[in-house]
Amino acid sequence: MHTVEDERLARYWSEGYAAALAAAVEALEPELVLLVATAMGKDLLARVAARRNLAVLSDCISLTETDGTFEAVKSMYGGKVFATVRAKRKPVIASLRPSAYPVPEKRGAEPAVQSLAVELPGDVRAQVVEVRKQEEGQLDVQEAEVIVSGGRGIKDPKNFALIGELAAAFGAAVGASRAAVDAGWIDHAHQVGQTGKTVSPKLYVAVGISGAIQHLAGMRTSKCILAINKDPDAPIFNVADYGIVGDLFKVVPVLVDEIKKAQA
Repeated sequence: MHTVEDERLARYWSEGYAAALAAAVEALEPELVLLVATAMGKDLLARVAARRNLAVLSDCISLTETDGTFEAVKSMYGGKVFATVRAKRKPVIASLRPSAYPVPEKRGAEPAVQSLAVELPGDVRAQVVEVRKQEEGQLDVQEAEVIVSGGRGIKDPKNFALIGELAAAFGAAVGASRAAVDAGWIDHAHQVGQTGKTVSPKLYVAVGISGAIQHLAGMRTSKCILAINKDPDAPIFNVADYGIVGDLFKVVPVLVDEIKKAQA
């Protein structure tokens, strides 16, 4: 394990982080540089790829090495298709969507830590000065293994309490469609979709969400999808593994009770 130590790196700083990672690539000569496809990860990937002339595989949902070549699967065109892309050369810099892979169990001893000497830029032109975390006790949708999302079908912001009850029963994070966020029913931090967060949980429960392409682009790589909607022709059922056609205000309370019984 290698570290670069400088007090200016306490918060994300584009030029500094890029200089540090680019120097590490030059010194260590890795075949693969792996980042997470978050806002910061995407920014850093582009800068380091340009500095070191690296092959790029970005925003991947899976990554493998076959016959000495890195190959990735990407969701494209708003989630309409999945493309397999291959890097023609090494080294490669790649980014994976959050939760694309489960966290492995800790194995072996702690790695030795070595300090890497890096010359950082003299001026800090732009830096993250504050990170506002969500309220205590709330799971981030990008980190949760189970997500329960509500959409326009819940009809009123106060009905997100029902979504919260189902999420609590599952031990899940609360998500939302763009329609619910745009209506001011819930904070943007909960939005799943092309203009929100991309998620790949073990279970995604879509409650009252029709399944617009924008939303599907952010959650269709979930391992299992359960849709609850009164419209049997809702597009969400086309990607769902399980579907319940019915009134969510009747279905969700029953589901909450059954989950609690199973856990008792």
